[in-house]
Amino acid sequence: MTLRKYRQADWEEPLIFELGREDRVGFDVPSLEPELIDAVADITEFVPSGMLRTKPAGLPEVSEIEVLRHFIHLSQMNYGVSSGIIYPLGSCTMKYNPVVNEVLAGHPKMTEVHPEQDESSVQGMLEFLYKLKSGFLEVTGMDDGTLQPAAGAHGEYTGILLIRAYHQNHGELDSRTEIIIPDSAHGTNPASAIMAGYKTVEVPSNEDGGVDLGALKSVVGPQTAGLMLTNPNTLGIFDENIAEIAAIIHEVGGLMYYDGANLNAVMGKCRPGDMGFDVVHVNLHKTFSTPHGGGGPGSGPVGVKALLADYLPVPDIVESDGIYSLSYDKPKTIGKVHGYHGNTNVMLKAYTYMLSLGGEGLKEASELAVLNSNYVAYKLKELRGLSLPFGEGKWRMHEAVLSAAEMEADTGVRALNVSKKLLDYGIHAPTTYFPLIVPEALMVEPTETEPIEALDEFIEAVKEISELAYSDPEEVMNAPKNTTIGKLDEAKAAHPKTICLSWRTYCTMAP
Repeated sequence: MTLRKYRQADWEEPLIFELGREDRVGFDVPSLEPELIDAVADITEFVPSGMLRTKPAGLPEVSEIEVLRHFIHLSQMNYGVSSGIIYPLGSCTMKYNPVVNEVLAGHPKMTEVHPEQDESSVQGMLEFLYKLKSGFLEVTGMDDGTLQPAAGAHGEYTGILLIRAYHQNHGELDSRTEIIIPDSAHGTNPASAIMAGYKTVEVPSNEDGGVDLGALKSVVGPQTAGLMLTNPNTLGIFDENIAEIAAIIHEVGGLMYYDGANLNAVMGKCRPGDMGFDVVHVNLHKTFSTPHGGGGPGSGPVGVKALLADYLPVPDIVESDGIYSLSYDKPKTIGKVHGYHGNTNVMLKAYTYMLSLGGEGLKEASELAVLNSNYVAYKLKELRGLSLPFGEGKWRMHEAVLSAAEMEADTGVRALNVSKKLLDYGIHAPTTYFPLIVPEALMVEPTETEPIEALDEFIEAVKEISELAYSDPEEVMNAPKNTTIGKLDEAKAAHPKTICLSWRTYCTMAP
């Protein structure tokens, strides 16, 4: 018999194939009527003999309660925004996803629609997509856009392709070869630019955490295709020189690209289109409350100013006298970047979020996110071994990046150790070692939904870890101990020969 072990850091969950007994069932399939048996027999005549089963499928023979308990146990081994006091994962906004979003996205009128249906039979779908795009353009201050991109990086790539098409149409494709990117940027920014065929030029941050204007002026020129910028940036700092930055880029004929990963800080307060940006992507799966963990699904719509509208992907959804239809009338389009309309299930959740909160609600969400971020940041910076680099005395926006460099120098306890120890408190670890310009970085983004009690609990946990780092550093460096799996060998855990991705392969990852 396979026993579950509930001991600390030693919980072995058996495979569902190892549970149950022969002939145990959780669901009875009704017997087929004689005519259906004959129909199935007729169908099998068209199936190649090599594809027909010669023995049962080998499904686990378990009762309903065994299945329920098995998957409940598995869920308890994971951590998410619905199970813990705080999910302080910076850079990628991990917002609470209201249950109503899931209910609507799972409605048969959503799930049973086929993308090849005639336009007349999917008017409701086309209407919500049309109105979602309108709301997205209003929030970002753009003139037109597309919902096709499947995620943030896909939106980035689409946006850079639009910039490329613009310069090509103006006969400058060969001369405009560079995309400028700040040193605090998300790692996908240079990747997207390079994939689109550009060279990347890095500009440093100034002491306030914004773009160094002198350095920017020294690298712009006729070779500049554009600049990719997140505002507020990855340090959680709003660049107050954004208008001047846009003027510098536009003066040499370049275009401004807005990475909307951090839009959660400024919804309803200011718009990228009003800052001087020409193209923007937004992570609907972050800012508008769709789950982002586990690799997706995502949605990264792109908005543009009028000068780039002709290059947008097709088809576009248009409205005339209350009737919605698909239009391919864009001769300069870069073509499709996604099959059909994009990830519509994610979009419906985002649309639900927009309608639930309304304009004032979105604004309040940003205000609370900024309030929570600053409350945490300025409490943590007072702890021993932690500091808040860049922008001395400046307010942070939706997230804050602290440094544990002093703690490491004093005790040997690194940012990674602090994050691992937080797991022992039942708190998800923050992002570590990003952005690269902050040594021993700990990036925290509590979002707007956490009450002050949860923030205080997180702060108190970090305080205890700080004190422990100075009194018993080995205790912190050997964490976690209260989790299903204890401390891992980081290199071994990431090695392809150690990663177990199939139930068919039994493997362990011992420390």
